[in-house]
Formats: sequence, C-alpha cells, structure tokens
Amino acid sequence: MPENHQLEFAILAFLGASVFFVPLFKRLGLDSIVGYIAAGITIGPFGFRLITDVGRSMQLAELGVILLLFVIGLELQPSKLWQMKYKLLGLGGLQILFTTLGLSVPLFYLLPNPSAAFMAAFTLSISSTAFALQSLSERRQLNTEHGRSAFAILLMQDLAAIPALTLIPIFWSAHAASTTGLQPLKIIAAFVVIILASRFAVRPFFRFIVKSNNRDLFTVTTLALVLGTALLMTQVGLSMALGTFVAGVLLADSEYRHAIEADIAPFKGLFMGLFFVSVGMSMDIKMLINQPLLLLTVTLGYMAIKFCALFLVGKVFRFKNEVSRQMALNLSQGSEFAFVLMASLYEFKAISEYHRSFFILVVILSMCLSPLLLVLHDRLNAKIHKNAFEKEFDKFDSEEVPVLIAGFGRFGQIFGRLLRIKNIPFVAIDHNSEQIDVIRRFGNQIYYGDASRGDLLEAAGARKAKFLVIAVDNVETSLKIAELAKENFPHLKIYARARNRGHAFQLMDLGVSHIKRETIDSAINFTEELLVDYGLPPQEVESLVSKFRSYDLETLAEQFKVHRNENEMIAVSKQAAQQFSETLRADAEASISK
Repeated sequence: MPENHQLEFAILAFLGASVFFVPLFKRLGLDSIVGYIAAGITIGPFGFRLITDVGRSMQLAELGVILLLFVIGLELQPSKLWQMKYKLLGLGGLQILFTTLGLSVPLFYLLPNPSAAFMAAFTLSISSTAFALQSLSERRQLNTEHGRSAFAILLMQDLAAIPALTLIPIFWSAHAASTTGLQPLKIIAAFVVIILASRFAVRPFFRFIVKSNNRDLFTVTTLALVLGTALLMTQVGLSMALGTFVAGVLLADSEYRHAIEADIAPFKGLFMGLFFVSVGMSMDIKMLINQPLLLLTVTLGYMAIKFCALFLVGKVFRFKNEVSRQMALNLSQGSEFAFVLMASLYEFKAISEYHRSFFILVVILSMCLSPLLLVLHDRLNAKIHKNAFEKEFDKFDSEEVPVLIAGFGRFGQIFGRLLRIKNIPFVAIDHNSEQIDVIRRFGNQIYYGDASRGDLLEAAGARKAKFLVIAVDNVETSLKIAELAKENFPHLKIYARARNRGHAFQLMDLGVSHIKRETIDSAINFTEELLVDYGLPPQEVESLVSKFRSYDLETLAEQFKVHRNENEMIAVSKQAAQQFSETLRADAEASISK
C-alpha cells in the first residue's frame, strides 16, 4: 500500500471489518464488543496484517476511554453522588474489596512483588463499564434492580480506577524521588486551572457559542475542551483519562450537560469501537495458541472468583438470588481499564512483558466469554419461564371481555376493583407469580404471563376486546406492549400508565393518547390538602388546582411537539410557566377589582 494512503487504508480496514463482524455477532446473540475484538484479530498483525502498527492505533483508540471517562464525569453530579453514597460505598466498595482479596491470593504466587500483585488484583477486580452498560442497555435491564446495582458498582470502580492511574507512577517510577519536589505543585496547579476554567471561562464561552446558533461549533468546542484537558494532564505526569473525568464532573451541574453529552456520544461510540478493535489487534495469538488450556482455565477461574465475590455482595445486601446472579454475570468480565493499568505497571517495571500479555489475554477472553454466559443464562431462564407459562396459560376463559389489564400491581388493581363494582368483566395479566398467588386468594381472576407477547394477548381476547389498560411498572415493557397492541390490535383503545414525562412522550410517539403519569394526581391532591390546611380558602385552592391540571396537560402537549430538542423544550417550558403565572396574576387582579 502506498505510504501516502496508509491512513485511508487503515480507516477502511477498521470500518469494513467492524461493519462485517459486529452485525454478525449481534445476529448470533453476542455483544457488539466481541464483534469489534474479532474484527481487530482479523485485520491485525496476527490475522491478515491489514494493520500492523498496533501502537499507533492504540494511541488513537485511547480517545474512546478518554471520552467515556468524560461522559461518566458528566453523569456524576455532586447531588447524585451524595444520594448514591450508600450504594457506591456499600455495593461498590465491598465488591472491590472482596474481589481484590480473592484475586490477590493466586497472584501472590504468580508475581514476585507483593505490592505489584495487589495492584494487579485491584486492576482485575474492575469490570468493563463500556461492556456492562452496553450489555444491560441492549437487554433493556438498566432500570431493573440488578441493572441499577451494577451501575452503582461500575461507578465506584471508575472512581477507584482514577486515583490508581495516578498512584502507579508515584510508587513505581524510578524518577519519583527526583521529581517529588515540583510534581505535587504541578498537579495542584493543573487542577486549579481546570476548576477555575470550568467556572469562569468554559461556561461563559459555551453561552457565547449557543447564542451563535451554530451546532457544529458547539461540537468542535466540546471536543477541544476534552482534548485540551487531556493534554494538560499529560504535561504534569497524570493520565489523560483523569483530566477529562474531572472536567466532566465540573460540568455535570451546568445547563449544557445534556447537549454536551449528546454531541460527544457519536464520537465516544466510534472511538470505543476503535478501542476494542485495537484490543483485538493487540492480542498475542501465539500465546493463545501455545497455552490455550492454561489461559482458558485461568480465565474461567478469574471469572468464577469475580462471580462469587459479586454474588456474595448481593447476598450481604439481601438481594434475591436471581438479582445477585444477574448482577454477578453482567460484571464478571475484566475492564478496559486493565489495558491501561497493566500497560502502566509494565512501563514502570512492576510486572514483566509476559505477565502483561498474559493478563491482557485473560481480560479479553473474559470479555468474549461473558456474553456467551449471559446468552446461556437468558436461554435457560426463558426455557424455565416458558415451561411455567405453558402450565398456566392453556386455560383462558373463552368468553369475550371488553377490558384487558396488563399489569395487576397497585395501579392495575384500582382499575380491577372499580370495574368489578360495576360488573364489567375483564382479564388481568401479570408476570409476578408470587403476587398472583396472593391476589387469587381474594377471588380475583388473573393470569400469569408476559403481556408483551402477541400470542398471549391474542389468547386473552385482545382481538375482540375494546380497551387495553397498560399498568405495568417497567418502562420498556410498557412501550413494548403499546407498540405490539398498536400494530396487531389497532382497534383497542389504550389507557397507559406512565412513570414520568419522558415515558409519556414515548407512549405519545406510539400514538397512545390516554396517558396518566403515576404520581401526578396523588401529588396534586396532597398539595391541595396542604394549601387548605395552610389556611387558603378551599374554593380558591380548588380553582388553582383545576387551572394547574389544565396548564400541566397543555404544557405536556406543547413539550411533546419539541421533546427531541432540549433547547426548544426548555424554551417551551419557561414560556408556559410564565404564561401560567401571568394568568394567575390576571385572575387575582380581576378578583380584587370585583
């Protein structure tokens, strides 16, 4: 390949291999990360040798980790961190402690230096944020109990990994003694510059950019901020990831957080893909070929230790076995931080080249095996639930009913009780078998199953029913049922429970018009009681509440028109609030004039 076209050829190889392998592995039920790694192996020095300069590719790919850390920082608002302190310190802290101690025992025998063994154990205790979050998102499990718990653990791991990037050079650098005097001052100065710049320069500059109404300039500014902060950190001997993480945290409570995150997301996805391709290219295939059984045994042992530690943490917090198991399976792989930390340990002679390559292979293999274990677990679970479903659902009543209720928890039961009072027949479906047993003791007719399955709705009488009440509490399941009903049973009039405004917008996108946010009425009614108890005239309070309900519904409809544009959403909300205040003021003046 001509030298002047090497860059274009490398980009084409990366994109071509990714386009081929990622959809292929997704079709096989595996995560896209495994597809990227397979693409890297294929085009790398141990494959077709389309790209041989792995070092340069890895340097470029590190931008993915840098952008990932910046986005993580954006999510870490101080108030949010404080609310999560118990989960962070409890779940995350115990996971790191249990896993590090569990891995330290075998590593003390493998590595001659105890401190290096402990740091390697800590490095291997961290799970892949990119892998786990993407996997949970693809399975629509981020809002589940094990998904939220996994997120807290990943967050704590990321927070713990940041200082580790700083400690390795301090403890193992041969030049530490000679640089001790000025290095702390440089580090402090760098952090002071970042903090002051974020408060007094970056935010005003973003305001200036926003006023120009140039979206591309906003994106360029965001990328310049990330790269500039990263380079500043390298000048004082710290990692680029640490700098961008701090910059993200400092911008977490700014009004531009969501816009910045939206602009960074495509670049983060692209460079994270390149990062995993580079990981695949850097795999020592010769070592894998020469020592396959040893590597596989060590990898399975490593994942088993992590699984046991995570499961134990779940039991300490009294999670159900299924929640603990799901959490442990999703976090049993190694982390992308391992590549950075292991490289740093090798650079400062804490571990040998052999051990660095060996541990990196173990981490990569764990990433490849983790989705296989998740797929196996999902299929076993599906088979178990399918058997349970077949035992329960072969006896639907054949009589026609006008109302179907999907989800028979606290929300759905209110529908059921009122319908029963008026002798209106209905069929209720719920997926919680334990709750169903309790409800049936009170004489209620309810079926166990998944209402997001078309065949089940068909069997329950959706073809002849008139109304469908979607009362499930899971947002993704609710949307799936609504989409299924709109596509297959368009005659059904849908009444849907919404968790929040965002959920309501998603339902409205699907064409659902009868929507009730689950807490809006109770909150308004309770506030009405407080205002009367405070001493305001009941008629005045009743009028205010009535106007507020109308204002809220009108605002919801206006926000829906622009809900995909955050800036327009904010403008509409402010305008609606101002108009509502002016209406109340005019009513008050009119009342006084009378």
